Amino acid sequence: MVGEKHYSQRIGWLRAAVLGANDGIVSTASLLVGVAAAASSRTAVLVAGTAGLVAGAMSMAAGEYVSVSSQADTEAADLVRERRELHESPEAELEELRRIYIQRGLDADVAARVAEQLTARDALAAHARDELGLTEVHAARPIQAALASAATFAVGAALPLLTAAVVPARNVLVFVPACSLVFLAGLGAASAGAGGSHRGRAALRVTFWGALAMALTALVGRLFGAAV
Repeated sequence: MVGEKHYSQRIGWLRAAVLGANDGIVSTASLLVGVAAAASSRTAVLVAGTAGLVAGAMSMAAGEYVSVSSQADTEAADLVRERRELHESPEAELEELRRIYIQRGLDADVAARVAEQLTARDALAAHARDELGLTEVHAARPIQAALASAATFAVGAALPLLTAAVVPARNVLVFVPACSLVFLAGLGAASAGAGGSHRGRAALRVTFWGALAMALTALVGRLFGAAV
């Protein structure tokens, strides 16, 4: 069908967005729980959570930009090398393309015709797609990844932080983990829906790891708080 949309077209931003939101909820909730478990005041808990939100969002943006930029640099280097090879040995590159199509199941004659036609139309695009596995849909986009990751981290981190701000101080250790697990389950289901996968499995996965992270952080906060 013309204009048909596929879930794979969302990979560029969806991965960074889910990573950012998940990390925002888990890291901030764990930080709040750890500080609260050390018998700190509400002010200390909120200051720590706010600092974690800002630092985490900037860290996620920088990390995504650097890592995806490295991917983009590698892709660009591959294209430069492929362009040079096409200029220096076009016949060898044509044969390489023909062998690729034969390996994918085409008859030798058909593979030769396909390779010739695609080479005549856009040789670099054909090699980028079929030899290197590079497509426009999956191309590295550092700025998009950085913005998506930072924004969703901030939104995710704001949820447990707001929970800690509105519930009674004595109940922070109960409400922040409980609400954060609900937030994580919702995130898992929403991300699975956006990616076309099983909602329940995704919700269970992120909830389990979030619960583990918060439990370990609470234990550390309780031990160090008791030691102090």
